[in-house]
Amino acid sequence: MTQPPVAGAITLSHDSAMDETGMAASNDELRLLRDDVIALRARVVSGAEKRLLRLRACYADGRFTASARNLAHYLELRRTDLRPLQERLAAMGLSSLGRGESHVDATLAGIITLLTRAIGAAPDLQHNGGPAFGEGHRLLLQHTDTLFGPARAQRRARIMVTLPSEAARDYDLVLGLLQAGMDVARINCAHDDATAWEAMINNLRRAERDSNLHCRVLMDLAGHKLRTGPVSAVPAVLHIRPQRDEFGLVVTPAQILLEPAAQCSLVAEDERRDTYLRLQIPLELHEQLRPGDRLRFSDGRGKRRELDIIARTPAERWLAHCARSAYLSADTVLELRRRDSHHRWRRLGHYALCPFPGQPQALRLYWGDQLLLRRDAMPGQPAQRDGLGNIIAPASIGCTLPAVIDWLQPGDPVWFDDGKLGTEVDAVTPQGALLRVTHAAPAGVNLRSDKGINFPNTRLELPPLAQKDLQDLDFVCRHADMVGFSYVETLADMECMMQELARRGRAELPIIAKIETARAVSNLGELLLGTIGRHELGIMIARGDLAVELGGVRLAEIQEEILWLCEAAHVPVIWATQVLETLTQKGIRSRPELTDAAMGGRAECVMLNKGPYVLDAVRLLDEIMRRMEAHQHKKTSRLRALGLAGKE
Repeated sequence: MTQPPVAGAITLSHDSAMDETGMAASNDELRLLRDDVIALRARVVSGAEKRLLRLRACYADGRFTASARNLAHYLELRRTDLRPLQERLAAMGLSSLGRGESHVDATLAGIITLLTRAIGAAPDLQHNGGPAFGEGHRLLLQHTDTLFGPARAQRRARIMVTLPSEAARDYDLVLGLLQAGMDVARINCAHDDATAWEAMINNLRRAERDSNLHCRVLMDLAGHKLRTGPVSAVPAVLHIRPQRDEFGLVVTPAQILLEPAAQCSLVAEDERRDTYLRLQIPLELHEQLRPGDRLRFSDGRGKRRELDIIARTPAERWLAHCARSAYLSADTVLELRRRDSHHRWRRLGHYALCPFPGQPQALRLYWGDQLLLRRDAMPGQPAQRDGLGNIIAPASIGCTLPAVIDWLQPGDPVWFDDGKLGTEVDAVTPQGALLRVTHAAPAGVNLRSDKGINFPNTRLELPPLAQKDLQDLDFVCRHADMVGFSYVETLADMECMMQELARRGRAELPIIAKIETARAVSNLGELLLGTIGRHELGIMIARGDLAVELGGVRLAEIQEEILWLCEAAHVPVIWATQVLETLTQKGIRSRPELTDAAMGGRAECVMLNKGPYVLDAVRLLDEIMRRMEAHQHKKTSRLRALGLAGKE
C-alpha cells in the first residue's frame, strides 16, 4: 500500500527517485542506501550500549539520561568515516548527517523513514532512547539557563568577563560591565585574595539590584602553578628618557614623580604608569622642596644632569622634569639648589637618593641555545661566557613545581610563556633538566619569571586539586554560582571534585571543566559521558593552553570537535582566550579578532579577559553576537532575508 508523502519532503515514485544530475535512481539503489543507513544505526546503537555499560557504576540507579545516550550515539557514529555515505545521501536531497549532533538517533531514523517510504514500504522503527528532533536543542538551552541564567533579548550566547582587581574597589566599573552586557563575572583565584573576591561579589550584587539585571559568578580555581621561578635582578639603575622627535631633538622632558620614602608606592588614579617615573627621596628633602627648585646630580656616566621641580600633585608628590637623558643608580646624590632674590642659584644641601632594587632581568634565548630548568630555588641566571664569548654555563631558571623534572624524559617538549619559547629535553641531571631551544623568534625570545610552562607529552603525577585549590574551594562554595576546574584531565578528576563539593555541602554547585591539555582532549568523551546526568556541567575551551599543547594548526580542528561533542552531550561551552584581546588591552579593533569573536557565538558563552578597554570590548562583543544570532546557530546557517539579495 502506497504511503502518503511526508510533509516537507520530496515526493518519490515507487520505481525511481531523482539524483543531483537529474537521472533517475532505481528502487534498488534506494533500498541499498536505506539498508546501509539501517546497518549504520544498528552499529551506533550497539556500540553506544557497550560504552554506557562500562560507565554504569558511575550512576547510582544505573539509568542514563537522554543526553548521555545521545552522546554515546554520537561517539559511535563518529568512529566511522561517513564521507562516502554523506555524498550518497546528499545526492538524494536527504540529510547528510552534518547537523544531527543534538539528536543522532532521530536523524538516522528520519532518513530511514524517508527512504522506506520512497520505495513504497511501511517504516517500522523502534525508539533507542535518544532525544527526538528539537528535544536536544531544548535540553541544551535548559542546561545553559541553569549555568548562566536567562539569556538577554536578541542574544542567545552569554558574555563572561574576567574581573580585574579594580572591581573590588570600583563599583562603577562593575555596574558598567553589567549594563554593557556582562552575563557572567569570572573571578580568577590565581590573583587577589578572599577579601578582594568578596568585595568584587558585593559590588556585583549591588549592581544587580541597581540595574535590575542578573549576573552569575564563576570562581576559577588556580590549579597547580607550573611557572618559571625568579630571575636574578640587574644592577639597580633607572634610565630617564625624554621624548625626542625623529631628529633626536627633545620635544617633551621626562616626567618624574618624587615621593617621600615613607609613602606608599602606589600611583594615584590620575597618574598614568606609562607617563611617570617614580623616585623615592628622603622625607627631609621632600618637605623642603618648592616649585622652581632644582636637583643637580652626576649620573652613572659622570654627566651633570638636573631635575627641575614643577609642582606638587594632589597626591602629595612633587612633579619634576628632566630635559636630558640620565642614568640613576642607588648611590646617586642630589644637590638641592634654589634661586635667591638676585636670581642666583644657592646650594641648600646634599641628599642621597633612596635605595631601590634592580629589576628582574630577562634571559635572552635563541634557537639552539641550552637552558637548565633548575631543581633548586636559586634565581635564574643568563648564560655565562668566557673572555672569548664562548658559553661555559647555560642560562638557567627555576620552576614552581620542581618535582615535574623527575617525570621528564629526553625528547619531551617543554614550552614557555604561552608557546613563545619551545624547547626539548636533552638530558635530566641532578641539577635539573637540560633543555635545548627548538622554537624561538629569529631575534630571540626574552624569558622572564612567573611565565607559564607546558609539558604536552609528559604525564604529570599531580593530584587533581592543589592545596591552595582546596583552601579556596571553601570560599567558592559559600559565594559562587559555579566553580572553574583547572587542568581537569580524567573522569577520576571529576569524581574528586564532586566529592570535595559534597564534603562542603554544595554537591549541586555546577562545575566548569577547563579543557587545556592534550590528555583532557583525548579523555573528553569519557569525562562527559561519566558526568552528565549526575552533575551540572559546562566546558571551557582554554584555547591558549591548548594551542601550546596541540599546536596552533591542530587547535583549529580540535576546538570544532569539542563544540560538536558538547552539543551532542547538551553541555554548554565557554569559548575562551584572547577574544578581542587587542581591543581589550590596547583599544584597537583587529579584523581577525572580530571574525574569531563572531565564530565564538557558536558556543553558549564567550569569555573576555580583563584589560583597560574591557568595557569597549563587552559592548562590541554584545553587538557582534546579536548580529550573528540571525545568521547562524551552531553549524547551521539561518536563512533570514539577505540584504545583498535585494528586495522583491
